[in-house]
Amino acid sequence: MAEIIGVRFKNMGKLYYFDPGGHKFERGNMVVVETSYGLECGEVALINRDVAESDIIKPLKKVIRPALPEDIRHAKENAEKEKKAFEICQEKIAAHNLEMKLVNVEYTFDNSKILFYFTADGRVDFRELVKDLASVFRTRIELRQIGVRDEAKMLGGLGVCGRPFCCSQFLSDFQPVSIKMAKEQGLSLNPTKISGSCGRLMCCLKYEQDAYESLLKITPKVGAIVSTKEGKGVVTESNLLTGALKVRLDKSPDSPSISVQVKDVKVIKDSQIRIEKHEEEELLQLEDE
Repeated sequence: MAEIIGVRFKNMGKLYYFDPGGHKFERGNMVVVETSYGLECGEVALINRDVAESDIIKPLKKVIRPALPEDIRHAKENAEKEKKAFEICQEKIAAHNLEMKLVNVEYTFDNSKILFYFTADGRVDFRELVKDLASVFRTRIELRQIGVRDEAKMLGGLGVCGRPFCCSQFLSDFQPVSIKMAKEQGLSLNPTKISGSCGRLMCCLKYEQDAYESLLKITPKVGAIVSTKEGKGVVTESNLLTGALKVRLDKSPDSPSISVQVKDVKVIKDSQIRIEKHEEEELLQLEDE
C-alpha cells in the first residue's frame, strides 16, 4: 500500500496522485508540487489515504511543500496576468486574421510557459502568432487546440436542464457517449433534445446509463409480447423509471391500450431496441469527435 493525496490544478480538472511526504492535508488545502510542466500550485481534492501500489503510476512524486502565503499570492498574480494575456492574444489573432477562437490562458506556476487554449474548425497555421506572442511575453508559448466539450468544461454555463454543466461541476474526465444510450433511455432522437450546449451528446446520458441498463433487464420493451390479467398483448409504451406500460390487447386491437405495471405482466417474447440507419447517419455528428 502507498499513502497518497489527490491534487487538482484547475476547477474539476483531472485528479493527480502525489506522495504527501509525511504531511496531513485537508480538502481545499493548497500545495506546491512538481509536474511535467515544472512547479505547480494545486488544491487538495482527496485527503491522505492508502491505495494499492497497482493503482498508482510510478514514480509517485512527493509534495514539495504546503503552499505558503507567498505561493498563494503568486498564484493569484498569475490569474491576473492570464486575463491580460487573453486580451493581448485576442488582438494578435485578429491581427493575423486567423480562424480560431481563444478559450483560455494558463500561466505555469513558475512562469516558464504560457498555454493558450483555442478551438478551430480545422488545422490552423499559428507559427507567426507564436513568434509574436513570444516577443511580447518573453517566455515559452504553447498553443493547444481543444474540442468543443473541453471548451464547455473550461467556460461553464447552464445546461438545458437549468443546472450548471456537469462537466464543469463534478465530471473530471469525459467518457464516450453514444446515440444508442439515448435510444435505450427512451429519449426522442431530436438533436436539440439530446445534445448539450457544446453540440455533442449530453454527458448525463453516460453516467445514467448503468441505471437504465438495469431497468431494461426487468422491463419489457416496446414491441414485446406480454401476458396480462386482461389477456395477451403487445407493449406500445414503456416507462423505465416508473415501470408503467401500455399494452394493446390481441383480443381488442382497435381499442385503446390498457395501462399496467411491470410487476403485473409476464413477458412471453421481449423485443429489441433498434436504431434506424437514417437516424444513426443524421445524429452521428453528435457523438464524440
